[in-house]
Amino acid sequence: MAVAEAQLYAKVSNKPRGRSPSALLEPLLAKGFPAHLAQKALVATGQKTVEDAVKWLHSHCNDPSLDDPIPQEYALYLCPRGRLHSRLQDFWRESKRQCGKNRAHEVFPHVTLCDFFTCEDQKVELLYDILKQVGDSFSQSFPPSISLTLHASPSYLGFFIDDSQANVLKDFAVAFSSEASALADCHVKPSLKQFHLTLAHRFYPHHQKTLEQLAKCINPGEPCQWVAALYSRDMRFVHYQRLRALFQYKPQNIDELMINPGDLIYVDPRQQSEAGEGWVIGTSHRTGCRGFLPENYTERAHESDTWVKHREYVFDTASRSFTKTEKEPNVKPNGKAHNLSMSGSVTNVLPLQNAALRRGVLVMRHGERVDQVFGKSWLQQCLTADGKYYRADLNFPSSLPRQKDSMKQFECDPPLSCCGIFQSRLIGEALLDQEVTVSYMYSSPALRCVQTAQHVLQGLKLNQKVRIRVEPGLFEWTNWEASRAIPKFMTVAELVEASYDIDTSYRGNFPLSSLVPSESYEDYVSRSSAVIKQIISACPCKGVILIVGHGSSLAPLTRALTGLPSRDSRDFAQMVQKIPALGMCFCEEQKEENKWQMVSPPVKTLTHGANTAFNWRNAIMED
Repeated sequence: MAVAEAQLYAKVSNKPRGRSPSALLEPLLAKGFPAHLAQKALVATGQKTVEDAVKWLHSHCNDPSLDDPIPQEYALYLCPRGRLHSRLQDFWRESKRQCGKNRAHEVFPHVTLCDFFTCEDQKVELLYDILKQVGDSFSQSFPPSISLTLHASPSYLGFFIDDSQANVLKDFAVAFSSEASALADCHVKPSLKQFHLTLAHRFYPHHQKTLEQLAKCINPGEPCQWVAALYSRDMRFVHYQRLRALFQYKPQNIDELMINPGDLIYVDPRQQSEAGEGWVIGTSHRTGCRGFLPENYTERAHESDTWVKHREYVFDTASRSFTKTEKEPNVKPNGKAHNLSMSGSVTNVLPLQNAALRRGVLVMRHGERVDQVFGKSWLQQCLTADGKYYRADLNFPSSLPRQKDSMKQFECDPPLSCCGIFQSRLIGEALLDQEVTVSYMYSSPALRCVQTAQHVLQGLKLNQKVRIRVEPGLFEWTNWEASRAIPKFMTVAELVEASYDIDTSYRGNFPLSSLVPSESYEDYVSRSSAVIKQIISACPCKGVILIVGHGSSLAPLTRALTGLPSRDSRDFAQMVQKIPALGMCFCEEQKEENKWQMVSPPVKTLTHGANTAFNWRNAIMED
């Protein structure tokens, strides 16, 4: 058992039991569920319905930690509703699109009243009663409106609450914590520092100006109803990453994890040494089971996506933007994991982005290469006794372009597989569907990159209109070349003869002779920085500059363009291994010329499973 888990057990051992069974607990006991498991299921589902608790218990029937006596952690937040909440959500989305994810995106908009504390499962209902009683006692003194003042620093952006109003909120938090400590045997610490609603936190300093401009689009005086909400989280996974499953995965081996679309997975970054390339070890939020799963079947989720809302107290003030029916209670149950989406549509939203066409840079990795599927000896599988090429598998290209020298040059400069060609054309078609205007196309001299660029242009219906500029400076980090030598690439003349749409007038910024074997990581980063700056200065027209490179190209090119420092060389290789075929990054120029920021690419990447070779004779005919 890990030290951290042992400490958790120590916190909850030998605790006295709580009060008599609740109305929800009794039906579960009647169904034969043990009391401790029934209480655990009710807490995990927000004590909403018996049906939800039964479903949770059935889902967790193989959970190895089901009997562990570890309670949930709880926090009390003050959350906005109404038009102000809608504006905050607009800011959340647009700040993420323009500046990337920061720490504030992990949790929904809120003001912290009481930070996370533990409470035994059988005493959670006491917290509900306390929230109702304390809320009622403050209902008349709660501010009719809350004044919010924007505050900005190089690492923080948010609204500060006026001191006189903050004092009322502090009194409310202190009253809740005192009652919870006395009645539910919880050690609750009220928040007593400056009350604030965070907009952005731990962002890059050069994003501060953009974030401030977006924040000024929020009118803090918008009609708003404030709600004190009690949330819980699983304390075992506080420092884990969260992933959301995009597709179903059925285990092929006993140590793999079954996932369904929408499942949330806890992943500990410190425990991934056992996982192979493209795989992670995770624990399912839905079932509690642990195992390996393919990382490209998931996307990053937010921390609060796995939280559960238990009860909320609605402060019914004169300035509220929503009215309640007389029968609607102030304290409401909600047992579902928190959903950030609004039930109604957002209208009259202030524009948060400039619709004018700007320059963009789309950097993508090449498509699936043939040796990635068939190994380094792929060419030997396709040569006859007299040295002629033939197609040994349908995923081999139907033919190879002509070279003056031996075909063995393709061993060090492999082409795309047929699936790689299909992938590239599909990405081009997706860019066309999104009406992406590609004005320039650059490619590494590697054949797989030139072919990717060609087929992307075909998908865009831009072949013959936009020609490929072959830039030797875009070739990958030469330290990774197995032969410890620079491959002999096809010449521009050979590429043109093979019907590739090459810009024959283009002269590369880095001649092939400048590429040296086994270059240092610092030299590669420097080369990448120089080549992206030269490409930008050579492409003044509006529209997208599309660059086809390698897995190692994405980070050095985009980080240099946006002014970010280079990644540490120790984690660079691990990062590159996670970039799939045609993985891409997109940078957009800001209003200030030559100021760039990374935003979401205009299209998704393509995800698919492996398809192994099939021998019908061995599989069907032999016993």
